[in-house]
Amino acid sequence: MAWLWVATVLWAALAQTARNAAQRSLVAQAGTLGATLVRFLYGIPFAAVAVWVLHLLTPAPVPAFGGSYFAWLALGAAGQLAATAFMLAAMKERNFVIGVAYSKTDALQVAAFGALFLRELPGWATLLAMALATAGVVLLSLPARSADAAAPAWTGRAALLGLASGAGFALSAVGYRGASLQLPGVPAWLIGAWGVLFAQILQTVVLGGWLAWRSPSALRATVSAWRISLVAGAAGALASLGWFTAFALTTAANVRTLGMVEVVFSYLVSRRLMREKLSRTEQGGLALVAAGLLCLGLQA
Repeated sequence: MAWLWVATVLWAALAQTARNAAQRSLVAQAGTLGATLVRFLYGIPFAAVAVWVLHLLTPAPVPAFGGSYFAWLALGAAGQLAATAFMLAAMKERNFVIGVAYSKTDALQVAAFGALFLRELPGWATLLAMALATAGVVLLSLPARSADAAAPAWTGRAALLGLASGAGFALSAVGYRGASLQLPGVPAWLIGAWGVLFAQILQTVVLGGWLAWRSPSALRATVSAWRISLVAGAAGALASLGWFTAFALTTAANVRTLGMVEVVFSYLVSRRLMREKLSRTEQGGLALVAAGLLCLGLQA
């Protein structure tokens, strides 16, 4: 069973890489918040189908949801909404891979939040994996040596947006993990499917309402670009289902640390499309991320 959460996180990271690429293509048309809404609004039908199918396949009643469950879920949903918006803004500042890389600083933050709110202390292997993978992310985030990249990488606007995204993802992970702990005895996949459905409805109402009030044109843009929006929504729902299920199987620190594999996936996508070679710094960063993930995987 230990490897089940590993496979679930890998699946979620792959789906999230596809979702990020689709969302990024929508930023120019719908703006940052409009592209953020797409993953939630267009993901609702897919989440609803997942709930229905899983209940058909699993002989289990509808879980008994309580106030504490929805309180934790609201924290997770709010953190995820803010984190996604910050990450898209960071990617707009620099590029696809760097935006994702900065957001992955959440692994260290989730360890602190998890210990504070959930009393879940990471083990030595997880801490070592966090240190290695985060060091790799720092190397990947360093700008190329050029005249327009003289300022330190971690003091610019993109860095602040990425770090804010990491904090949002960390709070999101803790919130979703806390919600899953309120449903003992419920199969992990059902916890994941119901959590994604509730969270995406809440996120759609909040963000959609804000855009309807402040930026109706962004809403119209998400409708006119419905084809790519459906792709982003489907990939987002699959990714969220994987993340939420993983939170029901293991600690938030484990999930978010292994989730750094998304940085590797993003690099493969970016370099495959751009056909560029990796610099030595980038190679070293990827090697550190891979070493951290291997360390975590060996103790799973």
